[in-house]
Amino acid sequence: MVDYHAANQSYQYGPSSGSNGAGGGGSMGDYMAQEDDWDRDLLLDPAWEKQQRKTFTAWCNSHLRKAGTQIENIDEDFRDGLKLMLLLEVISGERLPKPERGKMRVHKINNVNKALDFIASKGVKLVSIGAEEIVDGNAKMTLGMIWTIILRFAIQDISVEETSAKEGLLLWCQRKTAPYKNVNVQNFHISWKDGLAFNALIHRHRPELIEYDKLRKDDPVTNLNNAFEVAEKYLDIPKMLDAEDIVGTLRPDEKAIMTYVSCFYHAFSGAQKAETAANRICKVLAVNQENEHLMEDYERLASDLLEWIRRTIPWLEDRVPQKTIQEMQQKLEDFRDYRRVHKPPKVQEKCQLEINFNTLQTKLRLSNRPAFMPSEGRMVSDINNCWQHLEQAEKGYEEWLLNEIRRLERLDHLAEKFRQKASIHEAWTDGKEAMLKHRDYETATLSDIKALIRKHEAFESDLAAHQDRVEQIAAIAQELNELDYYDSHNVNTRCQKICDQWDALGSLTHSRREALEKTEKQLETIDQLHLEYAKRAAPFNNWMESAMEDLQDMFIVHTIEEIEGLISAHDQFKSTLPDADREREAILAIHKEAQRIAESNHIKLSGSNPYTTVTPQIINSKWEKVQQLVPKRDHALLEEQSKQQSNEHLRRQFASQANIVGPWIQTKMEEIGRISIEMNGTLEDQLSHLKQYERSIVDYKPNLDLLEQQHQLIQEALIFDNKHTNYTMEHIRVGWEQLLTTIARTINEIENQILTRDAKGISQEQMQEFRASFNHFDKDHGGALGPEEFKACLISLGYDVENDRQGDAEFNRIMSVVDPNHSGLVTFQAFIDFMSRETTDTDTADQVIASFKVLAGDKNFITAEELRRELPPDQAEYCIARMAPYQGPDAVPGALDYKSFSTALYGESDL
Repeated sequence: MVDYHAANQSYQYGPSSGSNGAGGGGSMGDYMAQEDDWDRDLLLDPAWEKQQRKTFTAWCNSHLRKAGTQIENIDEDFRDGLKLMLLLEVISGERLPKPERGKMRVHKINNVNKALDFIASKGVKLVSIGAEEIVDGNAKMTLGMIWTIILRFAIQDISVEETSAKEGLLLWCQRKTAPYKNVNVQNFHISWKDGLAFNALIHRHRPELIEYDKLRKDDPVTNLNNAFEVAEKYLDIPKMLDAEDIVGTLRPDEKAIMTYVSCFYHAFSGAQKAETAANRICKVLAVNQENEHLMEDYERLASDLLEWIRRTIPWLEDRVPQKTIQEMQQKLEDFRDYRRVHKPPKVQEKCQLEINFNTLQTKLRLSNRPAFMPSEGRMVSDINNCWQHLEQAEKGYEEWLLNEIRRLERLDHLAEKFRQKASIHEAWTDGKEAMLKHRDYETATLSDIKALIRKHEAFESDLAAHQDRVEQIAAIAQELNELDYYDSHNVNTRCQKICDQWDALGSLTHSRREALEKTEKQLETIDQLHLEYAKRAAPFNNWMESAMEDLQDMFIVHTIEEIEGLISAHDQFKSTLPDADREREAILAIHKEAQRIAESNHIKLSGSNPYTTVTPQIINSKWEKVQQLVPKRDHALLEEQSKQQSNEHLRRQFASQANIVGPWIQTKMEEIGRISIEMNGTLEDQLSHLKQYERSIVDYKPNLDLLEQQHQLIQEALIFDNKHTNYTMEHIRVGWEQLLTTIARTINEIENQILTRDAKGISQEQMQEFRASFNHFDKDHGGALGPEEFKACLISLGYDVENDRQGDAEFNRIMSVVDPNHSGLVTFQAFIDFMSRETTDTDTADQVIASFKVLAGDKNFITAEELRRELPPDQAEYCIARMAPYQGPDAVPGALDYKSFSTALYGESDL
């Protein structure tokens, strides 16, 4: 250390060394050159000089007292260079060259030059300051030199948010005093005149020393003295200014204020270090809390969606048929309501859940946290499996509904047909048993007997003609049973009654014929004409009854071809009507001929034709009925034809729209695939382009709504097939949902890339380079690279992974990072995550442990009291709730283990 205890005899003036300390010009030198050029020709303001003398003297003494000395007069006590060299050794902690012991001027100059050379060696450019001026006691030059020392050793290393020196110190003051009323630090002169800023700095770090709320802005002297006295008494900061000098000066000296404030900064540097550590911990904890919140949201949304799926699938798997079409159509309407109202929001929830999951994983990777593993059964793959089960059940349910409606429609048609034919048959059989049991032949004449025989023959002919109807009735009943008709019991009862009655009629007919034939042997006369009439009238009458039955027969068709077939058959029937009318007239002519012969021979007929009950009146009446039914049948067929034409129009209308929407969706899916591979411009440009593309897709939704409306009309019309298109509404819905999901996932991928880029500090050029390299080697545009493609991509980016032992080891290491599941494929997101980790820095567990150690005062544990004092309340409680008790040998009651907690944040084992 410099020997400052030299003799204080008068020095001899010698030649000046001319040295100005020509050292390197660092940032401090630039500052001096720009703001603090001590011009030889200028004089200090007397008030400023007084303030600088007091402040600089106090600052020097605060360091010199560590060496057991001090100065009284700043421009005199540094003239020999001894105390100046001593001051530099104290504040730098370094040894200076040995001073010269002589007391001549040249010795003093040489000593001062050694001091100035040392200052210059620290990268400080000394402007206009030479050894001669210091030795001569030039106050201005001496103060300038001391200010240079203060700047270099007390202020230069102060840095806040990438600023340095004066700006850093000012920013520190502004941040510390921001919460205090009446304090607005904008500079190092006027902002400090009222003394409140000094008091605020002390109160911010040591609130027990200052009663800030009792200070008044209009009493600056009291404020300044209070701050200076407290700083000197409790903070070991000597009083460097007089309150009266500051208040009495229009603009206090900036350098004096900066020097004084820098002492406060260094006095509180320990607190600043703790605050920096606390800020780092708060940042890490905030990331962890946000991630935990996102995890809880995912678990909740996944549980809700899975619960909805579990509730919905049993409903879709319920296959209990209803008895009527109306009840089944209500089920179909409920299903449509599910499709229109209930399912679409769940599709969006499923898509959003996948997006949230991907975003969460990206944030975890960016914050160097382990990947999120949802609870058992709530993985995205589990949800997709449940969703696939849901859609399978949904498809099966719709097919079952439509098939069941078809079955019920068929059943209703058959049941009505059964009732109609049964009613006609029952009406025909009414009274037939009584007629067959009548024993009128026992008292009849021969002519009556013959009439009864012929009449019975006509009846047998009629009976045989009705055999087909009975068989039809039985066949319809059998089909209703096979189709599980709900009212099969009544149908079977009625059918059995008809069959039993039919068997009885057959037996009675046989018995009566035998009786009549036995009597016929005794009777000979017969009226041939009436018999001919009866024989021709019976089948004609039967034909008319069959025609009326056919004209009133119900029909069901589903296509234009089927209704046109019925119309063609009906036209063919109408073409037979002229022949039938001629047969009718021939039969009536027989009846008229019998009457003519009877009248011409004066024969008095005893009544109606004894061989038949079919009178001319009955024939004419039924013929008139047939004539009336024909136009009604025409109308019914034409009405059905119009309905089928309308259905065909609905088919074509739906097909026309579906054949546009289906290919459009397919085209958009292909375009999204190309966009995701061939993205150009910045990520923001790509995101904007994709969102604009998404809006164009959403704007297309009315076309899908129109198709849904047309599909509903088709289902309401019970149309079950459409030969004009290969697209079903189900295909369109699935395609649309996949389209929305794909564009949302693509947008989310770009957002995650932006998140990765911003969080990791990756430049746009780097991101474009990564994308271009990836796309170049993605030959099949599949969105993933195989191992060899990935190796070529790494080589293009400058990685040494050539085929040698060292290169193979490095490549295997990288593959274990980008493909931990050994799938043999590297996705673009995995590639970006790897590149971001390789090119950027993140917080680590070691950094967090170091920050906690600062807060704990270098202890291996921390207490709840220390956490609550250093961290915001919510984050302090977050740590306390999760930190395990400290088990080390130096543990005290309530000690908490911050090391294991820090490593757990990053998914690492305890250090």
